[in-house]
Amino acid sequence: MAESRRIMVCVPDSLLQEVDYIVKLENKNRSEFIREAMKLYLRERKKMDIREAMKIGYQEMASINLVYAEMGMDIDMDCLKRYEAQLAAECE
Repeated sequence: MAESRRIMVCVPDSLLQEVDYIVKLENKNRSEFIREAMKLYLRERKKMDIREAMKIGYQEMASINLVYAEMGMDIDMDCLKRYEAQLAAECE
């Protein structure tokens, strides 16, 4: 493991009791538990940051995608009108 530093953390008694229960259950010590909890928090935080960036990106792309979709609809409608006009002309 990389160089470690000792820190002091204050927690409510009820939280410490829950931590001690899990530590005993998993046969670990408090330091291992705190390290794992910190790593988990940092991983989840990175996931949240990525999700937020993706959300912003999708929102920014929404207007562009709408323009392209409307362009496609216009082209489709023009083709449909020409087809219907052709059918009408053939039926006369």
